[in-house]
Formats: sequence, C-alpha cells, structure tokens
Amino acid sequence: MRAIEITRSGGPEVLEWREVPDPRPEPGEIVIEVAASAVNRADVHQRNGHYDPPPGASPYPGLEVSGVVAEVGADVEQFRVGEEVCALLAGGGYAERVAVPWQQVMPVPQGVRLVEAAGLPEVACTVWSNVFMTARLRKGETLLVHGGASGIGTFAVQLAKALGSRVVATVGSAEKAERVLALGADETVDYHQEDFSEKVRADVILDIIGAKYLAQNVKALRPGGRLVVIGLQGGRKAELDLGMLLAKRLSVYGTTLRARPVDDKGAIVRSTVDKVWPLVSGGAVRPVVYAEVPMERAAEAHRMLDSGEHVGKILLVR
Repeated sequence: MRAIEITRSGGPEVLEWREVPDPRPEPGEIVIEVAASAVNRADVHQRNGHYDPPPGASPYPGLEVSGVVAEVGADVEQFRVGEEVCALLAGGGYAERVAVPWQQVMPVPQGVRLVEAAGLPEVACTVWSNVFMTARLRKGETLLVHGGASGIGTFAVQLAKALGSRVVATVGSAEKAERVLALGADETVDYHQEDFSEKVRADVILDIIGAKYLAQNVKALRPGGRLVVIGLQGGRKAELDLGMLLAKRLSVYGTTLRARPVDDKGAIVRSTVDKVWPLVSGGAVRPVVYAEVPMERAAEAHRMLDSGEHVGKILLVR
C-alpha cells in the first residue's frame, strides 16, 4: 500500500507519499480500506518531532479515518468485511489501509457521507469525553470553547448547544465569529482584541492553549467551575493561583486521548456512538469541512492548517 511518511522533523515538505508494507490484522483488530483521513494539530506536532506515536502504534500520521472493512482479525465478531465505518486511531490514518482495534471502530452516522465521516471520530470522542464525561457540563450551564473555529471548536459549539448549554467561543477574526455564531454559539470573543476573562463567566472551559491562558481561565470560571486542558499551543508551564482555586472550588483536568489504553478508548467510543451519533444523524450536529485534499498532497493540507485560516476540518481523501 501507500502511506504518508514523515521523512524527518520539519515543515510540510517532509511529508512524502511512499510504498510501505500492508498492515495485517492482529487478533482483535480489523483492517480498514481508507476512504479519507483528517488533519489534526497532533499530526503537525508529530511532523515537527514533538509528539511521537505511542509504543506499538503506526509511525504514519493520522488519528482518524473513514472507510470500508477490508479484513477482520481473529476474535472480532462486531464488524464484517464490506461495512462502512469510521475509527479513532493512535496513528496510521494517512494511508490506503490501516489496522485498528475493533473497540475503536464506529458505524458511520446516518446522513453523513463516508468521506465526511473521517472528520468525526477525533473531535466527537474528544469533546464528548472531556466536556461531558469528565467536566460533566449540564443543561443550562455555560461552556467556553477556545479556538471556536477549529475542528474541536466547531463540534463543541454544536454539541453543547444541542444539549442545552449556553456557548461562548474565542475566535481570531470577525469572519470566524460569523461562522461560529451560525453554528449556534451565543457569543464570541476576539482574542486579538479582547480579554475573555473580563467578559466571560463559564461553568466549563475547554482549553487547547495551556499555560498562556491558565490565569485567565481560572479568573473566568464561576464557583464550582471545571477547566479541561487538552492542548498546549500556548506552552506547558504557568503559575496557578491556588488561593483562587480553593476559594472558587474549581477543578482542573488535563487529558489526552491518543495514548489511552484500548479499553479506555473503547468505552469513550461506545458512549460517543450512544449519546452523540443520534444528534449527528438527526442533523443537530454536523461535520464542518473546510477542504478535501487528495491524500498524496498532505503537505498542502498541513500548510492550510498551519495558516490558521480554516474553519472546521481539513480532510485527506483517497
């Protein structure tokens, strides 16, 4: 088969479409003939040499795919050859085929094109597991989403709104604000011009920035609020005001999805299919696709992501 290899650490030019060995399903795995994958920030970090795959994972980038079941390993009874599926991966999505534990495989939601479904697993599982399973966002509470125009952001805005929460999102331009408001956000804050901690009081914050926003996040939380940090685009280390943490009875969570054990991912996947897929099938939440780029031109797709101009997901299609 062919796959995108990271030939060395560096810019998008280090991504090359090459012949590589075909994957074979181990017991408990299935092989998916890939229709599409999606570009995530983690892929850029891996390309830059800052985010190695977990032990045993494929060395090729790509944390999600959609496609058709091509092979089924021993001990797998849940899926059959020929089924259309999408899957959460620890790596290997930028390829013609990928092997994945069956627990991380999901049916394609009704009403979603097979290619579009490649942009769902990572954002859906990330948002559901962090905002709802971990931070326990409830109906009527306020969610603050950083990077509201990103893949994670566009999904979080829609899902929280569909489940009855008030949603505020930070954005980087008036154009992105317009798009995010159209997805259901109640309010946006332009982080280039405004300090969100002076304007927003939230019950839950979903943060992709990290250190740079820590003090502001703590200030913006209401008493009993929950901060979930899922990214470190603004650095790893910052000072935390423990006095404010105690006085406001706040909780701070730090989570990742990629390196979790298969059983943990499987539990998240099953909950996502049970709770989120009906909203996707019913149209209350939909994939937001910025561009579909041929997989062999992955470097072009990475340049799009690096530019920061996109809204939603960038897909790599076969």
